[in-house]
Amino acid sequence: MKFLNYGSVNIDLVFTVDHVVKPGETLSSSSFFRSAGGKGANQSAALAKAGAKVTHAGKIGSDGQFLVDLLSGYGVDTSLIRLYEGATGQALIQLDKHKQNAIVLFGGGNVQIRKEEIDQSLALFSTGDMLVLQNEIVHTSYLIEEAKKRGLQVCLNTAPFDEKILGLPLNLVDILVVNEIEGAALANSAKGSSFGEVLNALVQTYPASEIVLTAGKGGAYYGYKETRLHEPIYDLPVADTTAAGDTFIGYFLTSRSLGHDNQRALRYACKASGLAVSRLGAMGSIPLANEVFS
Repeated sequence: MKFLNYGSVNIDLVFTVDHVVKPGETLSSSSFFRSAGGKGANQSAALAKAGAKVTHAGKIGSDGQFLVDLLSGYGVDTSLIRLYEGATGQALIQLDKHKQNAIVLFGGGNVQIRKEEIDQSLALFSTGDMLVLQNEIVHTSYLIEEAKKRGLQVCLNTAPFDEKILGLPLNLVDILVVNEIEGAALANSAKGSSFGEVLNALVQTYPASEIVLTAGKGGAYYGYKETRLHEPIYDLPVADTTAAGDTFIGYFLTSRSLGHDNQRALRYACKASGLAVSRLGAMGSIPLANEVFS
């Protein structure tokens, strides 16, 4: 199986702060660093580090060439990352003393993708391959519909969640990945619903999709038809949660492509995510396969 990840490529600007800045407040940062990011790029890095054959498609400005070089160094095929005359996507990340983050996004090249570029990219893949998507680029509905016409499987991570998600053809998605907040919103669950109740509601609402629910300290859940699985977190001291979900998805998908059953795939994905959050940074925090599959 080959993976086509059509997704965001961002420059992350990370500020370490005591607390997330409030309206009207000016706050000093105790440290600052720039790193490679974007949910799409992070997931491509995770797929490649896990051992999958992955091509990343997207768009950057000239300021983002170092991101392409970095992805290539991890083993990602970057031949479908296009250049345009503008800025690469940016993410301003505040990381507080509790290791929680708040993120402001600028779309940049991620919102300059054209449908003809999508067609050209999808034409290079065939039945049995998988399209991986997040919610940081444009034309997501078109990508899902065209991928299914070509016989590709589709995995959608609904993050970052917004009202656009509700307008997507989610009935065509093979693997739907949500966190606890996104899952509750999609399932229209009552406040205070348990993770199991949210999972059941999602399975009923999207019966054609395999549901993967990441629940933070609650671990991860899987639901499809009558199957329900749970895997606890791989508990390590938390340094930075930025790449937690992206790492999880990359390792979950790769593990399945290696023939592992869903419980084992959840276990490896939770381990990889736990290792990632124990380190600072996004893409650079993602562990290598020998750290996870050992």
